[in-house]
Amino acid sequence: MADEAAIEKTMLDLVAERGPGKTCCPSEVARALGGPHPDGWGPLMQPVRRVAVRLTKEGRIAILRKGKPVADPEDFRGIYRLGLPSLTETSRGGRAG
Repeated sequence: MADEAAIEKTMLDLVAERGPGKTCCPSEVARALGGPHPDGWGPLMQPVRRVAVRLTKEGRIAILRKGKPVADPEDFRGIYRLGLPSLTETSRGGRAG
């Protein structure tokens, strides 16, 4: 099974490839590491979520539900997407140049 470093790298690469305003599904991260068969990627879904929560708390990605960042990355339910954090999330109200 993939380790946290591999999950982190794959996740950051995928959201960076999509760019601002675009998202990827956590299963895409799992499939990239575990292959197309559910027996390979299915067990990676919980580790992917753990890494997503950590990276969100670090401000490196955003976990989104219904297109909006989750209020508490430790406590959310349902289907979610991963994306780049918006400027407002990373710059405490600062404005882009």
